[in-house]
Amino acid sequence: MAARGEAWAAYVDALPRLLRELSEEWGLTAEPDEPGGEVAHGFASVVVPVRREGEPAVLKLGFPDEESEHEALALQRWGGEGAVRLLAADPRRRALLLERLEPTDLGELWDVEACEVVAGLYARLHRPAPPQLRRLTDVVDRAVPGLRALPRDAPLPHRLVEQALSLIDQLRADDPGRLLHTDLHYANVLGSVDTAGRGPWLAIDPKPLAGDPHAELAPMLWNRWDELVESWDGVRGAVRRRFHTLVDAAGLDEDRARGWVVVRMVLNAFWECQQAAPDRGWITRCVTLAKAVQD
Repeated sequence: MAARGEAWAAYVDALPRLLRELSEEWGLTAEPDEPGGEVAHGFASVVVPVRREGEPAVLKLGFPDEESEHEALALQRWGGEGAVRLLAADPRRRALLLERLEPTDLGELWDVEACEVVAGLYARLHRPAPPQLRRLTDVVDRAVPGLRALPRDAPLPHRLVEQALSLIDQLRADDPGRLLHTDLHYANVLGSVDTAGRGPWLAIDPKPLAGDPHAELAPMLWNRWDELVESWDGVRGAVRRRFHTLVDAAGLDEDRARGWVVVRMVLNAFWECQQAAPDRGWITRCVTLAKAVQD
């Protein structure tokens, strides 16, 4: 993480002190020698297994980026229903104390079965969004001028860019302002011991925005990519199988869900094009997915 730049290096340098301070303030004890007590990390956070008053928990210390700004607010709104339970939070320091879930995710489930699990979570998570959240449409609108100015020789088909711009105009017109996770995929759903009727699977690590629930599907399509490539019916058939499972199980509008998949994949490819050394493989994947969901 520290190699990513000065801000990341400062974040890493501050972790030991922050861990000590929060352990004192929240009465936490680490358990490095116990099974499952190892420190873990994702792309933008470090997770430390701890105990508070003898009860297992995890302390999540996140990099102070825009995406995680309102994570605590989203978890608080969900109140443990469909998502990991928030025990304490210090949003200014991007510190969250969370219940400890099982170390199992949806990665081992058949992808169609996993899609059915996630579709069941949508209805529980898509509540009216708190007013403080950034809006999905605002995030999309910020990219529109760049999309319009994208040169024709960019590694992104011009026809697909034009389609995405048209879809943005259409989808913006009906925004219900629901609380979105925006990064709900196989690794961001963990198992739980269902002692209170909350279900065997709970969402973690939201990047919350306010917007249209139909925009949630894309991460379930681009993850576990190798399985799509190796599928007996090819990438297109496997993508469409996931897509239709999510739409049908969640009771979503197929055309609106398809439109948001196209928009999100074009935006992902566009943002990658802005990098100093774009990942052409990721851009190709985005284009492939945008095409696969369409007839």
